[in-house]
Amino acid sequence: MPFFIGFTGTPLLKKDRQRSIDVFGKYIHTYKFDEAVKDGMVLDLRYEARDIEQKITSMDKIDLWFDAKTKGLTENAKTELKRKWGTIKKVFSSKSRLEKIVADIMFDMVTKERLQNGRGNAMLVSGSIYQACRYYEMFQNAGLKQCAIVTSFVPSHNNIKGEETGEGYTEKLMQYEIYQNMLDGKTAEIFEEEVKKKFIDEPAQMKLLIVVDKLLTGFDAPSATYLYIDKKMEAHGLFQAICRVNRLDGDDKEYGYIIDYKDLFNSLEKSVTDYTSGAFDGYDPEDVQGLLSDRLKKGKERLDDALETVKSLCEPVEPPKDTLAYIHYFCGKDTQNPQGLKETEPRRIALYKSVISLMRAYDSIAGELEEAGYTEEEIISIKKDLKHYNNVREEIKLASGDYIDLKQYEPAMRHLIDSYIGAEESSVLSAFNDLSLVELIVEKGEGFIKALPQTIRKNKEAVSETIENNLRRVITEEAPTNPVYYEKMSVLLDELIKMRKEETERYKEYLKKICELTEKIKKPEKGNEYPPSLNSPAKRALYDNLEKNEELALELDREIINKRHDGWKGNMIKEKHLKLVIRETRAIYGKTDENELESIFELVKKQREY
Repeated sequence: MPFFIGFTGTPLLKKDRQRSIDVFGKYIHTYKFDEAVKDGMVLDLRYEARDIEQKITSMDKIDLWFDAKTKGLTENAKTELKRKWGTIKKVFSSKSRLEKIVADIMFDMVTKERLQNGRGNAMLVSGSIYQACRYYEMFQNAGLKQCAIVTSFVPSHNNIKGEETGEGYTEKLMQYEIYQNMLDGKTAEIFEEEVKKKFIDEPAQMKLLIVVDKLLTGFDAPSATYLYIDKKMEAHGLFQAICRVNRLDGDDKEYGYIIDYKDLFNSLEKSVTDYTSGAFDGYDPEDVQGLLSDRLKKGKERLDDALETVKSLCEPVEPPKDTLAYIHYFCGKDTQNPQGLKETEPRRIALYKSVISLMRAYDSIAGELEEAGYTEEEIISIKKDLKHYNNVREEIKLASGDYIDLKQYEPAMRHLIDSYIGAEESSVLSAFNDLSLVELIVEKGEGFIKALPQTIRKNKEAVSETIENNLRRVITEEAPTNPVYYEKMSVLLDELIKMRKEETERYKEYLKKICELTEKIKKPEKGNEYPPSLNSPAKRALYDNLEKNEELALELDREIINKRHDGWKGNMIKEKHLKLVIRETRAIYGKTDENELESIFELVKKQREY
């Protein structure tokens, strides 16, 4: 007798005449949505109902709406948004509900972190193909060019044949023309494939997909973060649609957001207290448990927890908890200890992640703090804490040399900081552009100090330890490429640190010498350490580790370049061949030590040029 096992990824409907359990028998195993969220397999969802028509009823209320939407922003952020406000305000002046939704989504595009920074994108579910076409045209006119329609419609002359009068013909013609302009000579199938690929792989280049029925099941795009719904949906179709935005996509995607323009859940309060009402009438209660959360309640809990986490991390910092104390705790007290930065690295990583989480938690309810239950005094205190801990984060990034390593997070964090905090001290870091502190010292010399945050700049010891930590980091990272040279640089750094500690009155001399040492570390070729012929890092590394034999270093460099095989690193046969080349070249100069051969070969493997 055959056995059948059924798998389903969506809740079972009570109203179906035969549920899966009736067909297959009792459950072997169940894995519910809330369990998957707890396990980190999918993201939790945040729901928000927006009633556009009630919010915007007159031109006078448009500015009130703007103030309400930007309540959590700084004046600078509001000013920046007002530059784009003219277009949005013009759209809002229309009586068309669709245009107001377009303006609402456009507002999100410039204020919501994942949409603003290009890491995430959105889907808009429209009620009909004609309505989707109208949406597309409005987004194009509003300046959002990175959007497309994906529906079952395939434009052809048959679409507009027949009676050429009346409202129905006008709509068909408009739909046909908009689609033809969007396809730009491509077939609908090819266009759809290109659009889906771009939406998944290049979210900044395809920020919004307008759909009706397609892509609401079986379409997995981790970048999709917001789902805007302007279509009556229920039961199975609705459940699958909202799960388009719960896919994992890096640390900066923490939730999937459902924006409801159709009041599908009747009201936020009712949908939270009774998961089986309204749109979810068809589901067993246990199947939808944990699907939606009270956004403001959860947002407040998240913000409180995030703030408490940061405070706990910083609690062990010794009094007076100034910049130097924070540097000592998160970077180590002794800059002469090469392991100090490594040992404190877990603390710094925890700090960076917790402050980023704090900023995002604030961002999610920034305009609704009072509604979430905070008093005016608590709001002032929270903003003060945000500014303080973000400045700490910036100072530690710089003091440890982690600044460049974290650049992938900077656009998003800069948006949040500039929008909600306006942290004057941290904004000075923009002077670094794409340079690390070490590179800035090489470029600016002693003038680099002007680019440091004021809290570090005003404390000589904090300046010194910031430089020393950054130099120690470079030495540690580069040492494998030329152990002899960087060991010498490490000794020189230790001597300068000792000088600083013993003779603080010679600070200017220390500063001059530290700048000279920085240039030696970062640009060895500019000093007088090497003959002019040694014009590459690989040649200099061979020279330093072959008893400063210039002729041998140059000959070995030539032999390696001429006789190496492509893809030799990691290939046992090709490595063996190159090792033989090195052995024979060294033998010409009387070098036969096999132990030295192994160390030279390992040095060669670490050179980027080979």
